[in-house]
Amino acid sequence: GREREREPQARAAAPFSLFAAGAARERGELSKKPEQRGLPRGPLTAEEWAELRARWPQRKSRFEVGVMERLLSTGGDLDVAKSLLAFAAARSHGDSNGGGGGGLSYELLLKYLALCVKGGHGAEVGDVYQILRSRFKALDTGAHSLLISGFSPTERWREAAALLDALKRLVTPSARNYGDVMAAALRHGEAETAWALYREMVEGNGGDETLQSFFDCCRPPLQQHTEHTAKIHAILSYLRDGHEYPGERAVHSIRLWFESIPDEKWEGRYTTISNSGKCRSCNTLLESISLSEEEYSELRKRVLNDVIQGNDVFKKTTPLELEHFQAFVKRRPPFDVVIDGLNVANISAKVSQSKTLLDVVSHLAQQGLRLLVLGRKHMLRGTRSWDRNHMAAVQKYADCFFTEDISEDDPFLLYATIQSGNHCRFLSRDLMRDHKACLVDTSTQRLFFKWQRGHQLVLSTYNPWGKIKFEIMPQYDTIVQTTGDTWHIPYDEEGVERCSYEVPHKWLCLKKH
Repeated sequence: GREREREPQARAAAPFSLFAAGAARERGELSKKPEQRGLPRGPLTAEEWAELRARWPQRKSRFEVGVMERLLSTGGDLDVAKSLLAFAAARSHGDSNGGGGGGLSYELLLKYLALCVKGGHGAEVGDVYQILRSRFKALDTGAHSLLISGFSPTERWREAAALLDALKRLVTPSARNYGDVMAAALRHGEAETAWALYREMVEGNGGDETLQSFFDCCRPPLQQHTEHTAKIHAILSYLRDGHEYPGERAVHSIRLWFESIPDEKWEGRYTTISNSGKCRSCNTLLESISLSEEEYSELRKRVLNDVIQGNDVFKKTTPLELEHFQAFVKRRPPFDVVIDGLNVANISAKVSQSKTLLDVVSHLAQQGLRLLVLGRKHMLRGTRSWDRNHMAAVQKYADCFFTEDISEDDPFLLYATIQSGNHCRFLSRDLMRDHKACLVDTSTQRLFFKWQRGHQLVLSTYNPWGKIKFEIMPQYDTIVQTTGDTWHIPYDEEGVERCSYEVPHKWLCLKKH
């Protein structure tokens, strides 16, 4: 139907490969047999279990746990598991105390509990909980998590909330733990409990499953739409402010929530954004990557204080060299492009480093740009890699500053670029992660990342015989954004691993008609 048609398109199946991601799991699925490697199809008597145990190829002491693990991994029949528990209890003489689970090991009970939770058997979850409480003084974090998942979909969901509180005294609960209880609270009309847990979880960094559960559970007519709209929008604002990106499943739940709003005709489509910043689905122009004057002023102050004057960055740079460079920059008009000379020179092995640098510098100079090239003093000594004539030509095209060979040149690059103004860009393949880490708070780090994406030039093509191209710089900011009648939400595709310094390129476009 309509809902399925607009889900993110699945990728075409790749040729089966020994080393392809997921290949081992696929081979495992293909090799499974109907009898699931000798597991019984129905419950057995004590005598039948004893016979099976006698033929067990592994350690006899691990028989019950081993069979329960197989039942769990294959989605085995609950009645088979129950008959196995009865056999285990009888074998350890636990049946003499009234069948209360005496003699059953903690590990076996936990495996059985996991099977009950996986199959949605709420009553049995309650039975195991009673046995565990009566026989063991304390439960581990794994048992807490299983019981939270097991009780949350049932009428005993408040016990899941109590178990979550108990878990907090042991560890920081996972997003899944929070999500289970929050979803239960929303299903039972206790929205304030859910939102309180959400705020608490956000302080410890929320997860994608929790985000998905919120949008799924808040979908009308289950809950009053107007009651939750402001809070749902607050969650989206949280994603925006934190530069967080939901996963594919969560973003699908977000789309369904918007499309289910009564009396509002929202339509969601999965799309991409053009280089100019225009949505390819609704043609809305997204927010610019450029920093506002206020943002730039704040970033400039932070970079100068935390990075340039920080203690760690200039371990290999003398204060005198830094002062000399700062005076050098201040005596000159603002630059348009600051070039990491050594970084650029090393992009090609076809010609000398000096030839590469000269080609790139002359290409930029022909566009009428004011250039600053940062280099090391060894680049001036005249070697096979560093031709004196090439370097003399570079110095005619651009201002140049050459540091001691042991100096860190990245901070010089940052200082010159930031000091020159918001229009100035820098050319380097360096990701600047160390310098981003020197910034004292996450909001400033995000501001630095935004500035970097909008100001860093990267060579994509270099041909010693004339062809030079740069990667296209984005004109738009990759964050959650709204115009009132539209929402644009960047999201992480399933199966695509994204490094911390990368941004998604797939978007959910929501438009109200």
